[in-house]
Parts: sequence; structure tokens; C-alpha cells
Amino acid sequence: MSDDASPLDRSTPHHPDTGPPQRRTGSVNVAVFTASAVIVLAFAIWALAAPGTAENVIGEVRDFITRWFGWWYFILATAIVGLVVFLGLSKYGRYRLGPEESRPEYSLFTWTSMLFAAGIGIDLMFFSVAEPVTHFLMPPTGDPETNSAAREAVTWTVFHYGVTGWAMYALMGGALAYFAFRHNLPLTIRAALYPIFGKRIEGRWGDAIDVAAVLGTIFGIATSLGIGVVQLNFGLSEIFGISQGKAAQIGLIVLSVVIATASAISGVDKGIRRLSEINVILAIFLLIYITVARDADFLLNGLVQNAGDYVATFADRTLNTFAWDQVDPSPGNDARAFVDGWTLFFWAWWVAWAPFVGLFLARISRGRTLRQFVFGVLVVPFSFILLWISIFGNSALAVARGDKDFAETTASAPEAGFYSLLDQYPGATLLIGVATITGLLFYVTSADSGSLVMGNFTSRLDGPMTDCSRPVRIFWSVAIGLLTLSMLFAGGGDGSILTLQAATVIMGLPFSFVLGMIGYSLLKAVRTESMKLDSFRTTLPKVIAVGRGPTEQSSWRQRLIGTLRFPGRVATRRFLTATVIPAMHEVAEQFSGEGIPASVDESEQNEGLPSPRLIVELADAPRFEYCVWPVSAPTPSFAVRSQRSDDRYFRCEVYLTEGSQGYSLSGYTREQIIGDILDQYERHLGYLHLRDAAADTHDHSPDPVPADDAGTGSSAASSTETADTDPEGAPAP
Repeated sequence: MSDDASPLDRSTPHHPDTGPPQRRTGSVNVAVFTASAVIVLAFAIWALAAPGTAENVIGEVRDFITRWFGWWYFILATAIVGLVVFLGLSKYGRYRLGPEESRPEYSLFTWTSMLFAAGIGIDLMFFSVAEPVTHFLMPPTGDPETNSAAREAVTWTVFHYGVTGWAMYALMGGALAYFAFRHNLPLTIRAALYPIFGKRIEGRWGDAIDVAAVLGTIFGIATSLGIGVVQLNFGLSEIFGISQGKAAQIGLIVLSVVIATASAISGVDKGIRRLSEINVILAIFLLIYITVARDADFLLNGLVQNAGDYVATFADRTLNTFAWDQVDPSPGNDARAFVDGWTLFFWAWWVAWAPFVGLFLARISRGRTLRQFVFGVLVVPFSFILLWISIFGNSALAVARGDKDFAETTASAPEAGFYSLLDQYPGATLLIGVATITGLLFYVTSADSGSLVMGNFTSRLDGPMTDCSRPVRIFWSVAIGLLTLSMLFAGGGDGSILTLQAATVIMGLPFSFVLGMIGYSLLKAVRTESMKLDSFRTTLPKVIAVGRGPTEQSSWRQRLIGTLRFPGRVATRRFLTATVIPAMHEVAEQFSGEGIPASVDESEQNEGLPSPRLIVELADAPRFEYCVWPVSAPTPSFAVRSQRSDDRYFRCEVYLTEGSQGYSLSGYTREQIIGDILDQYERHLGYLHLRDAAADTHDHSPDPVPADDAGTGSSAASSTETADTDPEGAPAP
């Protein structure tokens, strides 16, 4: 681990402002792009050239992973749920994903619509009918085709789509947003591991992590698109009589490539946002219609029961590996097939989708607190999923109990189940049409955002709102389509999704370890920030006392003028070179005179303006860094007059190693800047004292204090007092 890792060490950090997202394009990360592209294309070509061999090899590797690493998926899923709930409920939940004054850019409805449509997609339509019916006919334990089997079937389906998977999204999205908007790092997987690896994350370690994220994500996307292709092919055959088979499915894949390429270029706001809102509206229409058209009382009672069963049995299901049932299964049950084919597949699938959805969630969640983000992601989409699975699952089971053909067809050809269920209701033609349109929109949004995310993962981005270049997006649109095609037809070309599911389990494994490290990294980062805030409280009385000194009459006038002006580029450069940099040099010279190495970096790293940074080395302790970044921001509406024609100005914001401090030095005098530097330095020392004290408490058990020493204090206490009253205010070497 590296305590001195600093986001400010990056050469081109991005600084979010309070205005609309500025879309720019990043350069290609050659190492990550090349490695990912070669592996994906080689895999796709191999599967197309030798589909039978690919199916066998993928199946054998999947069996090996589920046998030897199945337990790991269960532990990881459980730990992530505990971590994100802890972060949401703890004091860390107050931290905002961005500067403290930032607020959400999207309404709650728009936000939840976008995260739901990008996070689930057409597979929910696929499995909400197919999975309950399959478990009803082939439960992991107990007798099939009974009331108990029906009750368990829906609950297991809800569990597989429940808060466990959304906790993975919450962890990934929360970590990306936290480090991007609060620490000035790009929205990349490696950025979320800065607290662990430090600067090393910019080298081969970071490249390897990004490659693992790309591979896991692209196979997760391919699985969803493969499901969508099979599902839509059946729906189009029902409406237009288009035959099911290879030709139609290739046509759908080509359509996804074309639409994804065109739509991704339009950006998040214009493309995904509108389609996501339409998705949810159509899905709600289907949900309400199925509820009221038949057996509403049964479905509502079933909904309440399913919710109760899920809550009551959540802990048991979370760690239920069916160990003994796999060793000695009951007649008619196959617990191993259930665990491998369902629970482990879903956990691997959620892991694989976590970078994809996490990045998307981070992009649309700036300004929300960590608590709002966590519980918004956990509760809102799951509430809809619970409604959807319970209504459609119980409706399908009600039909399956009296229609054996429907049950067996749904289990053997899952893509037929959803449409066969709609065929049981009045106005089936209209319902099937709406379902097909809904599925197509889900399909498009997954392909749309997938190409964009893949491009961003394989590019060097200088900020959270930077996107990859257009050629990179087009390449990944084609690559995703090619991979979907190759995996879908591996093993005979019959459009089976089994190979895709197996590949997802395989490719999700490497990134599952990365996801575990990201959880630790986020916990470490918020704990460090908490100690920084605690150190601020310990130095606040001194700061207030210093501020009570005599004030010249001109100082308050200068302060007032500073609040009324919003400087442009020329004025900002003049302030930095004439006031900020000289102040830093004065402090650095004083530190050097006291024997403490200090230097000033005057390089121009942002907006073509100086970004001066004072660096103070503190022996073996994390160094102190005080940086002033000129941040472009929109002129506020309450300004007396705009200083620039494009209505933007520059804020000279203070950044420390943990990120922006949320205030600007614009208008400060040289003495005030020096005072601010010293204030922050004292807070840094307070943080070091707290950190060392916490380390000592963790590493050494306290000795009991004898009763006769209670009043006079021990030698350790005396030593502490001496250290705390050191006249230099610095830790002993």
C-alpha cells in the first residue's frame, strides 16, 4: 500500500465544475486497447472457426471454475452487500460524490430510469418467466410441481435479481464517482485503486486491471445481447412471421451494431436518457395490464408473500452453497446444476456488468451523497424488479400448473416463455407488440452504452466527463456484435445462450478479485477522509484565534471586491504569478531554512494556466502538498456582471492530496494565502498524529494503568505530552 499516492501526481487531471458536462475525447490507451482487442477478436474468431471445440473447452473451464471458485463468488457477494450497507448507514454516507456545494444533475425519476434500463435490460423479460417455471419443474431441493416448489421458484428468481447484484453496482459506481468527482481522477477502474497501489497504478498493474475489466464487461454485455437476440427473434416471428434462426439473429446483431454506433455518438443525455425513460413507461404499462387483467387478488397476495420470503430467507440464501445436497442429492433434484447454472452464473454476470453499469451510474450521479447513491441503487430498481418478477413469475406459474405444454416449452425454450404467457391474455397481439418494442429498446440501450463504456475503458481520459473518440466507439460496437455472434452460435449454430453463460462465468472471475480490492480501496479512502475532517476540528480553534488579529481598512474592501469579480484567463494568470506563486516560495524558503525539504512546482497543467504546487517532504510520513488549480466554471446567476463573453470564469481552487477542498483563493492577499497554507499544513500534522495513534492502538494492546499512577500519569503520557508541545509543531524524525 502507498500512503503518499496523490491524485495530483497525474499530469492532466480533470476538474469538474458546476456547469453542464463538457464532452471531450480522450486518446487511446494503446496497451489496454491492444491487449483487449486481440483477446476478444481471437476468442471470437476461434469460436466462429471451431464452434464445437469452443463449446467443449468453455464448458470444461466453466466446470473447473464453479468447482474450485464457487465458494469465492458466494463470499464476495455477501461481503459486498455488507460493505455497501455499512457505507450507506455510517458517517461516511454523508460524503457527497463531488464538491460539497454540488447537487444532482438529474431528477430522481430520470436517474432511476437510466440506471434501471442500462443495468438490467431485456434479460429481465427473458428470465422473469423462464426461471420460475424451470425451478418449479426442477427445484434444487424438495418435490417438483407443488405449492412449495412454486413459492420457492419465485423467491429464488427474486434473489438472483435482488440487492446482492445491485450492491455490486453500488460498490463499483460509488467508488468510481467518489474518486472521479471528489479526487479529480478519470472514470477508470484503475483510478478506484489509487489508495492501494498509488502511482504504480499508472503502469502495468493498472493496464492489467483495465484489461480484466474490459474482458469481463464485454462478455457480460455479449450475454445480454445474445439473450436479446434470441428473445426478439421469437417476438418478431410471432408478429411478422419472420422465421427463427441464424439469418434473423445475424440481422438483429447487425442492427445493434448500426444503432449503437449512431446512438453512442450522441452522448448520454440525447440517447440513453430518452430511451431509458420510454423503456420504463412501456414496462410499467405491461406490468399494470398483467396485474389487473386477471387474478389481481392472487398476484397482489403473491407479491406480499414473495417480499416476505425474500427478506426472511435472504441471509440463508446468500451463503447457501447446497454443499450436502451436492454430495447426496435427493431423487429428482440436482443441486449442483442449480448452483452452477443459476446462482454462480448470476453472480458472475453481475460482477461482469459491474464496471459497465458502475461507470454509467457514476456519470449520472454527480452531486448525490454516498448514502443517497447506495440506497437509491439498492432500493429503487429492486422495488421494480420485485414487482416485475412476482407479477410475471406468479402469472406464469399459475398457467404452468394447468398447462404442462406451456411449462415444458418455457423450460426448454426460455425465449418462448414470455410471449407464450402474453398469449394467454386478452389483446395478446397488442401486448406482444408492446413487449417486442420494449425488448428492442432494452436491447438498443445495452448495445448503445456498451460501445461507449468499452471505448472509455480502453482510452486515456483526463476527466469524468471525457469520452473516447468516435473510431474507438465504432470499433467496440463491431467487436461486441462479433463476439455475441460467435458465442451465440458456438456449438451448432442453434442460437443457444448456454455458451455465453459459461463464458461469462469464466471472464467474470479475474475481475471478481479486482472488485474485492475496490471495496477495500473505497473503505480506506473514506476512512482517510474522515481522519482529515477530524484533524480539521482539532485545529479550528487556532485558525479562529489567528483570524482575530488586527485588520487593515483596505483588507475588507479588497475582500468585498474579490467576491464581486469573476476573473477571466488573463486576470487569473496575473493573480497566480504575482500573488500565489510568490507566497508559496516564501513558505518553501522558510521550511528549507528550518531543515525541512520544500519546493514549488510552477508547471502549467490545467487550462493552459499555471497550476502551482507546494510540496513539503516529511521524512517517512506522507508528504504535504498544497496545490492551486485554476478551474473553469460558469458565471453564477447572482453575479453583478459577467466578466467574459462566454459566461465562464476561473476559480483558483485549493487541492490537497485527498482532492478539492471546496473553496477558492481568488481575491486573497499574499499574507492570507500564506496563512491558508499554514492552516492546511497544521491540519495535515493533526491527521498524521491521529493516523499514528490509530496505528499504535491497532498494533499494541494497552497495558492496564496502576491505580496509584492514575492521578500522576504514566511515562507514556508524559512522552505524548512532550511530543504534542514540540515548539516546531512537527513530528519527531
